Amino acid sequence: MARFFALGLIALPIIEIAIFIKVGQVIGLLPTLALIIGAAILGGLLLRQQGLSVLTQLRDNVNTGRMPGRTIADAMMIGLAALFLVLPGFLSDLVALALLLPPVRGWIYAALASRVSVVDVAGYRPPPDWDGPRLGGDGTIDLDEDDYRPR
Repeated sequence: MARFFALGLIALPIIEIAIFIKVGQVIGLLPTLALIIGAAILGGLLLRQQGLSVLTQLRDNVNTGRMPGRTIADAMMIGLAALFLVLPGFLSDLVALALLLPPVRGWIYAALASRVSVVDVAGYRPPPDWDGPRLGGDGTIDLDEDDYRPR
């Protein structure tokens, strides 16, 4: 797995440079640069709109007591899309725009969710036989006013 990651880190810039060269040959230097800058600006606007939408869904899920697993996964994929949009390149922009599409995120979430087990821990619930804190028991240290001093 580490080999594939290292290979990807080496191959991605080479592929991006090759695509830059080809697009630059076809449409010219200034239009190519305008596309890259425009994609970053458009990506930032899309990211803001999608990100705020996901945060609203996350708040609604938490308020209603539902597990926000899908919403958290969407937020992570949108964050990854933002990273890809910041990187200059057409291939990374294409991947980022795909991650901004809800059906693509749904497909990725379904593929990952089949391999992950989620445990619902909504909050701490004391055991049924618990009668509160144990004051005055064996583990309690009782101090007088003279035994300590406040900071």
